[in-house]
Amino acid sequence: MTALLVASLIWAFSFGLIKDRLSGLDPTAVAVLRLAVSLAVFAPFFRPRKAGAGAACRLALIGAVQFGAMYVLYLRSYAHLRAYEVALFTITTPILVALIDSALERRWRARYYAAAALSVAGAGVVLWRSLGDSGVLGGFALVQLSNLCFAIGQVAWRRERAGLPSGSGDSSVFLLPLAGALALSLAVSFISTDWRSFAPTPSQWATIAYLGAVASGAGFFLWNLGCTRVNAGVLAACNNVKIPLAIACALVVFGERADIARLLAGAALMALGVWIAGAGPDADRRPPAEAPT
Repeated sequence: MTALLVASLIWAFSFGLIKDRLSGLDPTAVAVLRLAVSLAVFAPFFRPRKAGAGAACRLALIGAVQFGAMYVLYLRSYAHLRAYEVALFTITTPILVALIDSALERRWRARYYAAAALSVAGAGVVLWRSLGDSGVLGGFALVQLSNLCFAIGQVAWRRERAGLPSGSGDSSVFLLPLAGALALSLAVSFISTDWRSFAPTPSQWATIAYLGAVASGAGFFLWNLGCTRVNAGVLAACNNVKIPLAIACALVVFGERADIARLLAGAALMALGVWIAGAGPDADRRPPAEAPT
């Protein structure tokens, strides 16, 4: 669980940094560069023989969804939302993890749908004054789609990682999902990005380098390492540890303003939804088999 908590602490500062330092830059280009830096960080650890060709392709595909598609959607949402709103709206990820896992196990639970409804209601409270703004609603939709991609990736990684040979350390194969993510985001950038006009300032280059090496590289590695070592209930809870920290950073460190009463009321509804999704006698409390490092 330590790995999950450290990743959450790292990510808490990322929301404000992206909104404050990278506004105006093409979000897909930022995704490409972040993932390229992450790939460079893990290149020295890559051991191709640790995974067969089939597993390598599946890991790359998982990364394309969990990191690539997630980033393309997630970073684009900042054009429509404040940093604390983006952070808060990631709260639905564990509900999506529960829904996906229950679908794969063919165990449908009404409380998951109740949790999703509460999360939507909570988001409505936070965005009440902006519900007529199609841009804000579009930003909310982008965050939910990115949450779905991240949830799919977490479930798929846990399952695929369990089937790798016992001698395969996480660091020796982690370049594969990053490569898949970079390939997908780069392909999207050929359609959406004008690279000739992409000109970050030195400060923005430094922010991208930090986000790529630390938030994306170390953060994603620690998260995927941790999610194979805890049960589903702990994973769901840790998914949301970063949220209060990120909101506090956005409001205190980066000076964003919010209707605190509405923010707390909406967050309470969404947190209640997460609690309902994780409660119940049938919740998975078994830790997965421990993966080697």
